[in-house]
This record gives sequence, structure tokens and C-alpha cells, in this order.
Amino acid sequence: MFEKIQPLYDRVLIKRRAEETKTAGGLYIPDAAKDKAQTGDVVAVGEGRISENGAVSPLRIKKGDIVFFGKYVGTDAGDDYVILREDDILGTINK
Repeated sequence: MFEKIQPLYDRVLIKRRAEETKTAGGLYIPDAAKDKAQTGDVVAVGEGRISENGAVSPLRIKKGDIVFFGKYVGTDAGDDYVILREDDILGTINK
């Protein structure tokens, strides 16, 4: 259902990636101690940012990118989805 959402302007729809359930040392992380993932796959992007003169500049992020974003940014759109502005994306992750 959430893949049908089309973000507006400079917003991006991201599906959060699953976080690791155990540490590098082999300890399992309990559900109560887990944070929401800060990485995800870009599902959809808006048409671009509108400047003061009305021109639309396309986004640098595109569908299919893997991105890293801030912990407290965006709007939750279900359990695994978040909508945020392109400015809230901190970087892309090379595949």
C-alpha cells in the first residue's frame, strides 16, 4: 500500500532497512533496546524543489538509492516507512 504514495516536491518515501539483531560480539539485542533503522531504500521521490522564482530543481536522490538519515527526522508512514525532505538525508550508501 505504501509503495503507491507519491511524495510531493522535495520529499522522499523511504522503506527502513531491518536492523541487526545481534552485536558483532554475538550478543542478541532485545526488542526493547532496539532503535528504528536510520538506513533505508528510496521507494519514491517528489518532482523536485521549487525555488523562489517558481523553477523546479530535480532531486539528487533517486528511486532505488540506499540512504542514511537522521534519527528524529521525517514523518512515520507505517511501521517500516518514513517520508522526509531531501535535506534530511545525510548521505547515500554505495551498493
